[in-house]
Amino acid sequence: MNFIRFSGAAAVALFLSFGIIAQTDKKKDKKDQGVRTMTIPISIFTNEELKIDQAQEFIEAGDIIVKENKEEQTVLSIRSVTNTPLHLAVLIQDNLTTDVNLQLDDIKKFIRRLPPDSKVFVGYLRAGTTEVRQKFTPDLEKAAAAIRIVPGVAALAPNSPYQGINEVLDRFDALPTGRRAILLVSDGFDAFDSATPGQSLDLDKAILKAQRRSVAVYSIYTTATATEGGDSRRVLAAQGSLARLSDETGGRAFIQGTRAPISFEPFFKDLNIMLNRQFALTYLSTHPKKGFYKIEVISTNPKVRIEHPKGYYYRGRQ
Repeated sequence: MNFIRFSGAAAVALFLSFGIIAQTDKKKDKKDQGVRTMTIPISIFTNEELKIDQAQEFIEAGDIIVKENKEEQTVLSIRSVTNTPLHLAVLIQDNLTTDVNLQLDDIKKFIRRLPPDSKVFVGYLRAGTTEVRQKFTPDLEKAAAAIRIVPGVAALAPNSPYQGINEVLDRFDALPTGRRAILLVSDGFDAFDSATPGQSLDLDKAILKAQRRSVAVYSIYTTATATEGGDSRRVLAAQGSLARLSDETGGRAFIQGTRAPISFEPFFKDLNIMLNRQFALTYLSTHPKKGFYKIEVISTNPKVRIEHPKGYYYRGRQ
Protein backbone atom coordinates (compact mmCIF):
# COMPACT_ATOMS: atom_id res chain seq x y z
CA MET A 1 0.00 0.00 0.00
CA ASN A 2 1.44 3.36 -1.02
CA PHE A 3 0.92 5.95 1.71
CA ILE A 4 1.77 9.61 1.26
CA ARG A 5 2.19 11.85 4.29
CA PHE A 6 0.46 15.25 4.32
CA SER A 7 0.22 18.09 6.82
CA GLY A 8 -3.57 17.82 7.09
CA ALA A 9 -6.90 16.91 5.55
CA ALA A 10 -6.74 19.81 3.07
CA ALA A 11 -4.18 17.81 1.13
CA VAL A 12 -6.65 14.95 0.87
CA ALA A 13 -9.16 17.39 -0.58
CA LEU A 14 -6.55 18.22 -3.23
CA PHE A 15 -6.30 14.57 -4.26
CA LEU A 16 -10.07 14.31 -4.29
CA SER A 17 -10.45 17.45 -6.39
CA PHE A 18 -8.66 15.82 -9.34
CA GLY A 19 -11.30 13.10 -9.36
CA ILE A 20 -14.11 15.65 -9.07
CA ILE A 21 -12.85 17.70 -12.03
CA ALA A 22 -12.49 14.57 -14.12
CA GLN A 23 -16.01 13.42 -13.31
CA THR A 24 -17.49 16.86 -13.97
CA ASP A 25 -15.76 17.07 -17.35
CA LYS A 26 -17.15 13.69 -18.31
CA LYS A 27 -20.70 14.85 -17.62
CA LYS A 28 -20.59 18.55 -18.56
CA ASP A 29 -22.85 17.93 -21.55
CA LYS A 30 -25.48 16.19 -19.42
CA LYS A 31 -28.88 17.83 -19.89
CA ASP A 32 -30.70 19.39 -16.97
CA GLN A 33 -33.41 16.92 -16.03
CA GLY A 34 -34.78 18.72 -12.99
CA VAL A 35 -31.64 18.02 -11.00
CA ARG A 36 -31.20 19.04 -7.37
CA THR A 37 -28.20 19.19 -5.06
CA MET A 38 -27.73 16.62 -2.32
CA THR A 39 -25.13 16.65 0.48
CA ILE A 40 -24.21 13.54 2.45
CA PRO A 41 -21.50 12.74 5.03
CA ILE A 42 -18.87 10.21 3.95
CA SER A 43 -15.78 8.84 5.70
CA ILE A 44 -12.76 7.87 3.60
CA PHE A 45 -10.09 5.63 5.13
CA THR A 46 -8.59 2.16 5.07
CA ASN A 47 -8.88 -0.62 7.63
CA GLU A 48 -5.09 -0.54 7.96
CA GLU A 49 -5.28 3.07 9.18
CA LEU A 50 -7.50 1.99 12.05
CA LYS A 51 -5.17 -0.87 12.93
CA ILE A 52 -2.01 1.24 13.10
CA ASP A 53 -3.74 4.38 14.45
CA GLN A 54 -1.81 6.81 12.24
CA ALA A 55 -4.02 9.86 11.86
CA GLN A 56 -1.65 11.78 9.57
CA GLU A 57 -1.28 9.18 6.81
CA PHE A 58 -3.53 9.21 3.78
CA ILE A 59 -3.69 7.38 0.50
CA GLU A 60 -4.83 8.79 -2.82
CA ALA A 61 -8.58 8.40 -2.96
CA GLY A 62 -8.87 8.27 -6.74
CA ASP A 63 -12.15 9.14 -8.43
CA ILE A 64 -15.18 9.15 -6.14
CA ILE A 65 -18.30 7.75 -7.82
CA VAL A 66 -21.82 8.31 -6.47
CA LYS A 67 -24.84 6.31 -7.57
CA GLU A 68 -28.53 6.74 -6.74
CA ASN A 69 -30.64 3.69 -7.47
CA LYS A 70 -27.63 2.37 -9.46
CA GLU A 71 -27.52 5.50 -11.68
CA GLU A 72 -24.28 7.49 -11.60
CA GLN A 73 -24.57 11.11 -10.45
CA THR A 74 -22.32 14.15 -10.89
CA VAL A 75 -20.09 15.01 -7.93
CA LEU A 76 -19.87 18.77 -7.31
CA SER A 77 -17.59 19.05 -4.27
CA ILE A 78 -16.06 17.21 -1.36
CA ARG A 79 -15.42 19.49 1.61
CA SER A 80 -12.94 18.36 4.23
CA VAL A 81 -12.19 18.94 7.91
CA THR A 82 -10.23 22.07 7.02
CA ASN A 83 -13.06 24.01 5.42
CA THR A 84 -16.17 22.39 6.90
CA PRO A 85 -16.51 22.47 10.71
CA LEU A 86 -18.02 19.46 12.46
CA HIS A 87 -21.38 19.73 14.24
CA LEU A 88 -21.63 16.89 16.78
CA ALA A 89 -24.44 16.00 19.18
CA VAL A 90 -23.38 13.82 22.12
CA LEU A 91 -26.38 11.87 23.47
CA ILE A 92 -26.20 9.70 26.58
CA GLN A 93 -29.02 7.46 27.77
CA ASP A 94 -29.88 8.40 31.35
CA ASN A 95 -30.72 4.91 32.62
CA LEU A 96 -27.38 3.35 31.69
CA THR A 97 -25.81 1.28 34.43
CA THR A 98 -23.45 3.25 36.64
CA ASP A 99 -20.47 1.46 35.04
CA VAL A 100 -20.63 4.12 32.35
CA ASN A 101 -19.63 6.78 34.88
CA LEU A 102 -16.13 5.29 34.76
CA GLN A 103 -15.99 6.33 31.09
CA LEU A 104 -17.00 9.97 31.54
CA ASP A 105 -13.42 11.28 31.60
CA ASP A 106 -12.76 9.61 28.23
CA ILE A 107 -15.92 11.20 26.79
CA LYS A 108 -14.77 14.62 28.03
CA LYS A 109 -11.29 14.12 26.58
CA PHE A 110 -12.81 13.12 23.25
CA ILE A 111 -14.86 16.33 23.14
CA ARG A 112 -11.89 18.53 24.10
CA ARG A 113 -9.77 16.99 21.33
CA LEU A 114 -12.22 17.75 18.52
CA PRO A 115 -11.05 20.24 15.86
CA PRO A 116 -11.18 23.86 17.16
CA ASP A 117 -14.05 24.96 14.88
CA SER A 118 -16.35 22.10 15.94
CA LYS A 119 -19.69 22.81 17.61
CA VAL A 120 -20.96 20.33 20.21
CA PHE A 121 -24.39 19.63 21.70
CA VAL A 122 -24.81 17.54 24.86
CA GLY A 123 -28.07 15.87 25.85
CA TYR A 124 -29.36 13.04 28.03
CA LEU A 125 -32.11 10.72 26.78
CA ARG A 126 -34.66 10.02 29.48
CA ALA A 127 -38.32 9.16 30.01
CA GLY A 128 -40.66 11.69 28.43
CA THR A 129 -38.07 14.16 27.18
CA THR A 130 -34.45 14.90 26.33
CA GLU A 131 -32.51 16.88 28.90
CA VAL A 132 -30.46 19.51 27.07
CA ARG A 133 -27.26 20.01 29.01
CA GLN A 134 -25.58 22.17 26.39
CA LYS A 135 -26.84 23.64 23.13
CA PHE A 136 -24.50 23.62 20.13
CA THR A 137 -21.43 25.58 21.16
CA PRO A 138 -17.90 26.09 19.77
CA ASP A 139 -16.62 26.16 23.37
CA LEU A 140 -15.37 22.58 23.67
CA GLU A 141 -14.42 22.99 27.31
CA LYS A 142 -17.95 24.15 28.10
CA ALA A 143 -19.41 21.18 26.22
CA ALA A 144 -17.13 18.74 28.07
CA ALA A 145 -18.16 20.27 31.39
CA ALA A 146 -21.82 19.51 30.54
CA ILE A 147 -21.15 15.77 30.82
CA ARG A 148 -22.53 14.50 34.13
CA ILE A 149 -22.91 11.15 35.87
CA VAL A 150 -25.90 8.94 35.16
CA PRO A 151 -27.94 7.77 38.17
CA GLY A 152 -28.64 4.31 36.69
CA VAL A 153 -32.30 4.42 37.69
CA ALA A 154 -34.82 2.34 35.71
CA ALA A 155 -37.51 5.01 36.14
CA LEU A 156 -35.48 7.34 33.90
CA ALA A 157 -35.47 4.88 30.99
CA PRO A 158 -36.79 6.32 27.72
CA ASN A 159 -39.43 4.16 26.05
CA SER A 160 -37.15 4.28 23.05
CA PRO A 161 -33.79 6.06 22.68
CA TYR A 162 -34.71 6.64 19.05
CA GLN A 163 -37.50 9.02 20.07
CA GLY A 164 -34.86 11.26 21.64
CA ILE A 165 -32.70 11.04 18.54
CA ASN A 166 -35.63 12.17 16.42
CA GLU A 167 -36.09 15.16 18.70
CA VAL A 168 -32.42 16.16 18.63
CA LEU A 169 -32.14 15.75 14.85
CA ASP A 170 -34.50 18.74 14.47
CA ARG A 171 -31.82 20.91 16.09
CA PHE A 172 -29.54 20.39 13.09
CA ASP A 173 -31.99 22.36 10.92
CA ALA A 174 -30.59 25.68 12.16
CA LEU A 175 -27.03 24.66 11.27
CA PRO A 176 -25.31 24.96 7.89
CA THR A 177 -25.11 21.85 5.75
CA GLY A 178 -21.84 20.01 5.96
CA ARG A 179 -20.20 17.62 8.38
CA ARG A 180 -22.84 16.49 10.88
CA ALA A 181 -22.76 13.62 13.36
CA ILE A 182 -24.30 12.17 16.50
CA LEU A 183 -22.41 10.19 19.13
CA LEU A 184 -24.97 7.99 20.89
CA VAL A 185 -24.06 6.14 24.11
CA SER A 186 -26.93 3.71 24.65
CA ASP A 187 -28.00 0.09 25.01
CA GLY A 188 -30.26 0.55 21.96
CA PHE A 189 -33.24 -1.13 23.63
CA ASP A 190 -36.68 -0.08 22.36
CA ALA A 191 -39.34 -1.00 24.92
CA PHE A 192 -42.07 -0.67 22.28
CA ASP A 193 -40.52 -2.81 19.55
CA SER A 194 -37.87 -5.05 21.07
CA ALA A 195 -38.31 -8.18 18.93
CA THR A 196 -36.02 -7.32 16.01
CA PRO A 197 -34.27 -4.21 14.65
CA GLY A 198 -36.55 -4.29 11.64
CA GLN A 199 -39.71 -3.85 13.69
CA SER A 200 -38.93 -0.57 15.51
CA LEU A 201 -40.99 2.31 14.13
CA ASP A 202 -39.00 4.90 16.10
CA LEU A 203 -35.76 3.45 14.74
CA ASP A 204 -37.11 3.67 11.18
CA LYS A 205 -38.05 7.32 11.74
CA ALA A 206 -34.64 8.13 13.23
CA ILE A 207 -32.82 6.57 10.27
CA LEU A 208 -34.91 8.39 7.67
CA LYS A 209 -34.62 11.69 9.53
CA ALA A 210 -30.85 11.37 9.93
CA GLN A 211 -30.49 10.52 6.24
CA ARG A 212 -32.57 13.55 5.20
CA ARG A 213 -30.46 15.84 7.39
CA SER A 214 -27.16 14.21 6.39
CA VAL A 215 -26.27 13.24 9.97
CA ALA A 216 -24.00 10.24 10.53
CA VAL A 217 -24.80 8.40 13.77
CA TYR A 218 -21.92 6.78 15.67
CA SER A 219 -23.09 4.57 18.53
CA ILE A 220 -21.42 2.96 21.53
CA TYR A 221 -23.19 0.02 23.12
CA THR A 222 -23.17 -0.27 26.89
CA THR A 223 -25.66 -1.81 29.29
CA ALA A 224 -28.69 -0.09 30.81
CA THR A 225 -31.29 -1.16 33.35
CA ALA A 226 -33.25 -3.05 30.68
CA THR A 227 -30.25 -5.03 29.37
CA GLU A 228 -28.10 -5.37 32.49
CA GLY A 229 -29.25 -8.91 33.15
CA GLY A 230 -27.76 -10.17 29.88
CA ASP A 231 -31.00 -11.51 28.32
CA SER A 232 -29.41 -12.62 25.04
CA ARG A 233 -32.53 -12.12 22.91
CA ARG A 234 -33.09 -8.60 24.22
CA VAL A 235 -29.42 -7.63 24.03
CA LEU A 236 -28.95 -8.91 20.47
CA ALA A 237 -32.06 -7.07 19.30
CA ALA A 238 -30.87 -3.86 20.95
CA GLN A 239 -27.36 -4.18 19.52
CA GLY A 240 -28.80 -4.95 16.10
CA SER A 241 -30.83 -1.75 16.27
CA LEU A 242 -27.73 0.33 17.04
CA ALA A 243 -25.80 -1.38 14.24
CA ARG A 244 -28.58 -0.71 11.75
CA LEU A 245 -28.90 2.94 12.83
CA SER A 246 -25.19 3.57 12.38
CA ASP A 247 -24.75 1.53 9.21
CA GLU A 248 -27.63 3.14 7.33
CA THR A 249 -26.65 6.71 8.26
CA GLY A 250 -22.96 6.41 7.38
CA GLY A 251 -21.63 6.02 10.94
CA ARG A 252 -20.24 3.09 12.91
CA ALA A 253 -21.53 1.05 15.83
CA PHE A 254 -18.96 0.16 18.50
CA ILE A 255 -20.06 -3.07 20.19
CA GLN A 256 -17.87 -5.26 22.38
CA GLY A 257 -19.69 -8.31 23.67
CA THR A 258 -22.95 -8.25 25.62
CA ARG A 259 -21.61 -6.56 28.75
CA ALA A 260 -20.54 -2.99 29.45
CA PRO A 261 -17.13 -2.28 27.83
CA ILE A 262 -14.20 -2.01 30.22
CA SER A 263 -13.02 1.13 28.42
CA PHE A 264 -14.30 3.45 25.69
CA GLU A 265 -10.77 4.58 24.82
CA PRO A 266 -10.26 2.13 21.90
CA PHE A 267 -13.59 3.27 20.45
CA PHE A 268 -12.58 6.92 20.63
CA LYS A 269 -9.26 6.23 18.90
CA ASP A 270 -11.13 4.77 15.92
CA LEU A 271 -13.83 7.44 16.06
CA ASN A 272 -11.25 10.22 16.03
CA ILE A 273 -9.76 8.82 12.83
CA MET A 274 -13.20 8.44 11.23
CA LEU A 275 -14.26 12.00 12.05
CA ASN A 276 -10.97 13.33 10.73
CA ARG A 277 -11.69 11.40 7.53
CA GLN A 278 -15.28 12.63 7.33
CA PHE A 279 -16.17 14.78 4.33
CA ALA A 280 -19.29 16.56 3.15
CA LEU A 281 -19.97 15.27 -0.38
CA THR A 282 -22.30 17.31 -2.57
CA TYR A 283 -23.61 15.98 -5.85
CA LEU A 284 -26.35 16.57 -8.42
CA SER A 285 -29.25 14.16 -8.10
CA THR A 286 -31.17 13.43 -11.28
CA HIS A 287 -34.19 12.12 -9.37
CA PRO A 288 -36.68 14.95 -8.80
CA LYS A 289 -39.59 12.72 -7.77
CA LYS A 290 -40.61 11.97 -4.19
CA GLY A 291 -39.44 8.63 -2.87
CA PHE A 292 -36.63 6.62 -1.27
CA TYR A 293 -33.30 6.49 -3.07
CA LYS A 294 -30.49 4.02 -2.38
CA ILE A 295 -26.98 5.47 -2.35
CA GLU A 296 -23.69 3.87 -3.29
CA VAL A 297 -20.35 5.70 -2.98
CA ILE A 298 -17.22 3.98 -4.27
CA SER A 299 -13.63 4.85 -5.15
CA THR A 300 -11.59 3.76 -8.12
CA ASN A 301 -8.86 2.91 -5.62
CA PRO A 302 -9.80 -0.58 -4.33
CA LYS A 303 -7.80 -0.07 -1.12
CA VAL A 304 -9.99 2.83 -0.03
CA ARG A 305 -13.00 2.23 2.21
CA ILE A 306 -15.91 4.68 2.17
CA GLU A 307 -18.66 4.69 4.78
CA HIS A 308 -21.81 6.58 3.81
CA PRO A 309 -25.60 6.67 4.29
CA LYS A 310 -27.29 3.76 2.53
CA GLY A 311 -30.06 5.98 1.19
CA TYR A 312 -32.53 8.74 1.98
CA TYR A 313 -36.17 9.67 1.50
CA TYR A 314 -36.85 12.71 -0.69
CA ARG A 315 -40.12 14.49 0.00
CA GLY A 316 -40.26 16.23 -3.34
CA ARG A 317 -40.11 19.93 -4.08
CA GLN A 318 -41.88 21.95 -1.41
